Amino acid sequence: MIGLISATAAGAAARDRLASAWPSRTRVYEGSEGSVGDAVRRAFTECEQVVCFLATGAVVRLVAPLLRDKHVDPGVVCVDEAGRFAVSLLGGHEGGANALSREVADVLGAEAVVTTATDAVGVAGFDTLGVPVEGDVAGVTRAALDGESVALHAELAYPLPALPIHPAPGAVPTRSAPAEPLPAEPLPAGVRITDRAVEPADREVVLRPPSLVVGVGASKGAPVDEVLGLVRDTLRDAGLSPLCVARLATVDAKAGEPGIVGAAEALGVPVVTYDAGTLAAVTVPNPSDAPLEAVGTPSVAEAAALVDGGELLVPKRKSVRADGKPAMATCAVVRSAPRGRLAVVGLGPGARDLVTPRARDELRAASVLVGLDQYVDQIRDLLRPGTRILESGLGAEEERARTAVAEARKGQAVALIGSGDAGVYAMASPALAEASDDIDVVGVPGVTAALAAAAILGAPLGHDHVSISLSDLHTPWEVIERRVRAAAEADIVVTFYNPRSRGRDWQLPKALGILAGHREPGTPVGVVRNASRADESHRLTTLGELDPAWVDMMTVVTVGNTATRRIAGRMVTPRGYRWQHPVPDTTDNTGTTPKESS
Repeated sequence: MIGLISATAAGAAARDRLASAWPSRTRVYEGSEGSVGDAVRRAFTECEQVVCFLATGAVVRLVAPLLRDKHVDPGVVCVDEAGRFAVSLLGGHEGGANALSREVADVLGAEAVVTTATDAVGVAGFDTLGVPVEGDVAGVTRAALDGESVALHAELAYPLPALPIHPAPGAVPTRSAPAEPLPAEPLPAGVRITDRAVEPADREVVLRPPSLVVGVGASKGAPVDEVLGLVRDTLRDAGLSPLCVARLATVDAKAGEPGIVGAAEALGVPVVTYDAGTLAAVTVPNPSDAPLEAVGTPSVAEAAALVDGGELLVPKRKSVRADGKPAMATCAVVRSAPRGRLAVVGLGPGARDLVTPRARDELRAASVLVGLDQYVDQIRDLLRPGTRILESGLGAEEERARTAVAEARKGQAVALIGSGDAGVYAMASPALAEASDDIDVVGVPGVTAALAAAAILGAPLGHDHVSISLSDLHTPWEVIERRVRAAAEADIVVTFYNPRSRGRDWQLPKALGILAGHREPGTPVGVVRNASRADESHRLTTLGELDPAWVDMMTVVTVGNTATRRIAGRMVTPRGYRWQHPVPDTTDNTGTTPKESS
């Protein structure tokens, strides 16, 4: 919950705008007898985040006595009286104030002010990666920001964004290693990615990815302490960190077993269950008749841990009870195979403000970027420092698709970029044809060239429409011609992609000729080149007057249907609403409005 506090009428107006935008996320706090301090104290105690429509100095004085620890204090954002700035004041990372300030700014039309060092220079903070972190976060971050060499020791692959490191050879020692005399110079800063239970060394950050799956079996009524104690003892004895446990896994019949549920709650992880048939099909080293008779599978702990693959680190182990009675719980531990992430990102038609916020987020979440060189140049400044860029030229689409999938299979966070929407005549199709279910894939939609051109022309896509590529490099012309003919006969608005190039100049006239057999010469046609870019140009013409020489590969051609009209110099395809009366065409064939006769 986000607490909202104001002291003046102007502040209350902005506060109420935010409350209206986020009714389920916010709660307005009023001070008793007008006491703002009382409102701040209650909100600070009861809410995960607080937005104060007050001066920053006043908020500093009010919250200072309330501060406990950055790991538990709420994030605090201040908004000035005029609603011009949303300032992240407290708990920028762990309290989420940096992200909240940007959200508040979006709602209020303000400017977010974030002064956290990593955010200011565009690098990922170690405490913002979504995984547990231990060690000297401040010291290693400072070293990275100061340009020091920071050693990366990645024992595990995990899809993290580009980290603020400057690679240095060698691994950073940990306190689990034999003690050695301290060197005269400080140890180099380091980042370790591991699920081993090692203590961070001086000037070291340890990242704890969720790499461990603990399979658990339990008899009916097994106490929480017995199940939890078994899991913790097993991890400790194997030298594994409980912070890296991703989930407890068991059979469906034990989904509600209190001992398992309680242990998962104590560890802060979910319980995932599988049916007995699925578990019975998993090959395990230690099958048993007891679970087969009880729940229908010869293995619960080992099979549940191994069902999705991985390396069995700890075979089935039973709990030991102090009273000497038979064990009521079993567990096994598996290190899951690294599962990378591939984001297929559409960058839109070219204008920076048409790159969606989601696309920007995915670019900054990637440690590896794969793309056409000219598209990489468009968004290079949006990438985090340290992002590995794999770029290639025109004609290397297959190579880019395979490279992106291969990098994701290594456990990396990969962004594969394309113009427009990556799923429309772009990289999503070849990449997903290469990918299998061993990586996570997310698609990020983008504004297509057809949509950008339509917005420039007016509303040509107001009714049924189709996009057809005239390039016969990948599709035989006979197939393309059949599709054009079908669209013509169906009276559908057609947008032509890849309409004409220097070596391929006859397809567009041929396609227009097919359409002309079903539509009048005066049918409106929109021609848009480089939609949304600095050198954008467009013209509104007709099917009978279109000159193919106006068109190249940077052009989108949209041909109206029999209902498409010019209205006030715009291309409009009516939706056909009954309440809407036809509007007469008021323009000539040049797209300009004739002057009234004097």
